[in-house]
Amino acid sequence: MDSPLTDDDLGLAAWRREPGTVIRRAVSVPAGDLAPLAIVTGSQVTGAASDWLPHSHPMHELVWVRGGTLTSRIGSRIFTVPPGYGLWLPAGVVHGGRLTAGAELHDAFFDVARTPVEFAGPTLITMTALLESLLVRLARADLEAGARGRTEAVVFDVLDPAERQFALELPGDPRIDPIAEALLADPADDRGLLEWARLLGTSDRTITRAFREATGLSFGQWRQVLRVHAAVALLSGGADVRSVSERLGYAQPSTFIAAFRRVLKVTPGVLALDVRNPVSPVQSAGLPTT
Repeated sequence: MDSPLTDDDLGLAAWRREPGTVIRRAVSVPAGDLAPLAIVTGSQVTGAASDWLPHSHPMHELVWVRGGTLTSRIGSRIFTVPPGYGLWLPAGVVHGGRLTAGAELHDAFFDVARTPVEFAGPTLITMTALLESLLVRLARADLEAGARGRTEAVVFDVLDPAERQFALELPGDPRIDPIAEALLADPADDRGLLEWARLLGTSDRTITRAFREATGLSFGQWRQVLRVHAAVALLSGGADVRSVSERLGYAQPSTFIAAFRRVLKVTPGVLALDVRNPVSPVQSAGLPTT
């Protein structure tokens, strides 16, 4: 049963939850033999910000949102899924999820035996207007078997990984985990390497080396990527660029915009516009709406 959150859960096993977040059960997977269905789709609007605790499914899952952002914790990585992207989760992969308030959650489950597409692991998918409209079509209960089979075949043809896989690698290194925990709690924390070194009783060179070894990024690069993850969720919740910039500790909005663009190759204003003015996938593809 869904239950409201009453405390802040913080750490490398989970990232900070906003007050009022609701913990929800995992989306149910259809049981039994689904023949002749290879893909089963659905959607829901959760209202409040929502959190799904770690779980897995016996089927592949593709999940995407409209009017908000999904954040998913998978092992040592945090994936942020903004508008225009979906997250492919292979069968059996344990994952948790965070959905911004008011977002429309869509998912599609793929029968493992009937799915000819394979990805090495969790993968961001480009949710083109065509792909989304095809999945919307598969939600129709009146779709006859032949039309459904043809639609599923096209889905498999256009299911492509995104050019950029946007994921934050958590260190998992006791030498620098306190830094990661502090920044997960407050991305605006602007303490530098020397200050962290004094606090942790180590050297700035040790911290630099540990971040490179654990994440492939420098301390500064890792903090920048984490801030962009946080920014995407804030922008999806309706915050403007200036307030997000201030909340994340940037001295000037222009500095924040430049950092955001370096990581996501798009400005925060464009992403915010996509969230606030979602276009129906059916309309975008130029398909009839009846």
